[in-house]
Amino acid sequence: MGRFVNPDNSAFQVALNSKIYVDKTGLLEYTNSVLDTVDAYICNSRPRRFGKSFTANMLAAYYSRGCESGAMFSGLNIGKTEEFKDHLNKYDVIHMDIQWFLSNCKKVDQIVEFITKSVLSELREAYPDVLLSEVETLPDGLSRIKNRTGRKFIIIIDEWDVLIRDEAANKQVQDAYINFLRGMFKGTEPTKYIQLAYLTGILPVKKEISQSALNNFKLYSMVSAGPLASYIGFTEEEVKQLCETYDQDFAEVRRWYDGYQLGKYHVYNPNAVVSLITEGEFQSYWSGTASYDAIVPLINMDFDGLRASIIEMLSGASVEVDVSSFQNDIVNIVNKDDVLTYLIHLGYLAYLGGLRQAFVPNEEIRQELIRATRRRQWNELIVFWQESEQLLNDTLDMDGVAVAAQMEKIHSEYVPAIQYNNENSLGSVLALAYLSAMQYYFKPIRELPAGRGFADFVFIPKPEYRNDYPALIVELKWNRNAKTAMKQIKEKRYPDSLLGYTGDILLVGINNDKKTKEHQCLIEQYVKK
Repeated sequence: MGRFVNPDNSAFQVALNSKIYVDKTGLLEYTNSVLDTVDAYICNSRPRRFGKSFTANMLAAYYSRGCESGAMFSGLNIGKTEEFKDHLNKYDVIHMDIQWFLSNCKKVDQIVEFITKSVLSELREAYPDVLLSEVETLPDGLSRIKNRTGRKFIIIIDEWDVLIRDEAANKQVQDAYINFLRGMFKGTEPTKYIQLAYLTGILPVKKEISQSALNNFKLYSMVSAGPLASYIGFTEEEVKQLCETYDQDFAEVRRWYDGYQLGKYHVYNPNAVVSLITEGEFQSYWSGTASYDAIVPLINMDFDGLRASIIEMLSGASVEVDVSSFQNDIVNIVNKDDVLTYLIHLGYLAYLGGLRQAFVPNEEIRQELIRATRRRQWNELIVFWQESEQLLNDTLDMDGVAVAAQMEKIHSEYVPAIQYNNENSLGSVLALAYLSAMQYYFKPIRELPAGRGFADFVFIPKPEYRNDYPALIVELKWNRNAKTAMKQIKEKRYPDSLLGYTGDILLVGINNDKKTKEHQCLIEQYVKK
């Protein structure tokens, strides 16, 4: 039993001791199924506070020959499987946390040497007759052990990408580290001594222009989680169960912390949900993550359309993004799509793979992004925000003429790229125009089932503003008239969708004329019966 070679299970025991533990041992069933196959090279990346280290500690506790973990796992999901004991504590495990090595290395350019020396010294204790003094590299040592004893290794690397991110400008360190990983995992020889390789971090394994450094790894990330989707964060069913156990309003939890969509799963940030339950307050728990400072320079990069896209997503809209060109590092960021893709990996944006669209996932992240934009005083956002606040005030004052004028101004001055040709494009502009409403309202609900149809937009105030701000039901028409929009709201009884809502409700009908480009707006207060 060592620090890095065949560690004990104490790190995972800490997770089990915690007040809230959500069983994710189903991942072990998957890794068991791919042991010693071509699919046994896994890079499972996810944002900070999404349980990366918990997962790495779980894998080490289950597979390591340096401990006895039967009692620990027998009551969990993996303990119910037929192959549970077949792999329990049966393997030589090497568990490395690159962040720990970086923090304890005197000179960053000696990091690979430090890792090699630390792990080799423990391997020599376990295999003194095999690893003679002439062995200087870790891959060579593992190859010799397999050749002599027949033993294969499970290699777990936590925070694998910390050097890719923190030492992005240090080419010497980057090259040395990538070569170290290539020696460990790439080629024919590593297949002889590796039973399973599991890398976790924020980024997938690095791409290179000339050749792929580690193209034998299966990449599972916030862009494409594959069979690991339910093990990246808390699923909606798990959050529902936690809400029932700890008497939390699931609807409010969903508004604040839902939004990541991985395959068929809605995924929640575990840190946010656990913090809510332990702290008892709906707020953003994201700013404690170390990635926060990294996004400020990102969203201020001078790429065409980047700031407009950020503003559009803050308003509740989605934007198209090409995630394929991102090189999985922060040196080769060359366009808007690379920035947005990196923000997806950091967790500040969510991604819909089928539609290839990025969006702000939830209220927690929306608040963090708005704080980030204010830190650098975006002139574009400041002016836009002022215009949007005026639009909201005009709406609350039920001044339809002023609202129509503001809609025209915002469209012509800030979003000229959106051409009106139907009600959907008018809806995109409306979402942008009401950006300032995000201070007081949750993300607008589009196409909400209501009465006898679907309301185009419904704005519901956050609980703390419910006494001061009315709910808004907005119906849009293109090349018709505002009276038609208002008539539809009433005839199809859209306010029925908010029968349980105790605050005031405003009905808003908006039309854009195709020929004149003019807007019309009617606003009425809904009188509850």
